Amino acid sequence: MKVGFIGLGIMGSRMAANLQKHDYEVIIFNRTQDKATSLINNGALWADTPEVVAKQVDIIFTMLANPEAIMNAALGEHGFLDNLAPNSLWVDCSTVNPSFSRQMAMLAQDKQVRFLDAPVAGSKNQAEKAQLVFMVGGDATDVKTCEPLFEAMGSRFIHVGEHGMGTSLKLANNLLLGTTMAAFAEAVTLGEALGISQEMLLNVLLGGAVAAPFLSTKKEMLEQDNYEAEFPLQWMQKDLHMVSIAAHDSGVAVPVTSNVKELYRLAMQQGLGEKDFSAIYSFLKQGF
Repeated sequence: MKVGFIGLGIMGSRMAANLQKHDYEVIIFNRTQDKATSLINNGALWADTPEVVAKQVDIIFTMLANPEAIMNAALGEHGFLDNLAPNSLWVDCSTVNPSFSRQMAMLAQDKQVRFLDAPVAGSKNQAEKAQLVFMVGGDATDVKTCEPLFEAMGSRFIHVGEHGMGTSLKLANNLLLGTTMAAFAEAVTLGEALGISQEMLLNVLLGGAVAAPFLSTKKEMLEQDNYEAEFPLQWMQKDLHMVSIAAHDSGVAVPVTSNVKELYRLAMQQGLGEKDFSAIYSFLKQGF
């Protein structure tokens, strides 16, 4: 089976590599070709445009930064949506807002293309080890079609419901991820200001009843003040903005998320956007 993959950042490149490991022929496109070098060396076919990808595949995955990038790849000049064969399947693994996913599903339907929103839980390490969790919205028959592909790239997939529901669950997940990291960073910063050593704070708080399990994976970054990105801070800020859009659409107040989103924006303005989102600790520690 030939599988198209558009978007080869930290996550997409590793997801495509895992498809290759399961003997899928992968046809790839990325805005910058240098990110595709290792995939090409392992046999992936490079396409010069999304249109060229679409003309060769029956299933196409997108893993892109934001709705604008998706719209450009799908509907822009040399976009893929007009060039997919009828009954092809488009699986969008990007983190966007649910109303956008539903809009893409309707646009795909108009082109006789099936659609799934299937964002993932996990970061760089989970993507590399094929341990992602796919949160999927769309028709059950289309989910069944993608089951072996999800299994090649992840440890689990969850069919949440209709179009937009996979994205909805992903936003709830990342709301917790982003706000929890910021709250933990604030707690450690306060503890240090009160005279407690960082070592004691991390050893006592991590693994305790009130600390989320994922925070333990950030311990070494905080200790070494080295924030090589597993999940870039700028994308966490974007995801929290997607939460804000979804909350506005559904009439829900998210005051905690709104404040944390702006905190990450301030950190971006201090040059931390490409660092791991745990670098919010460094930002708070320096003061603003």
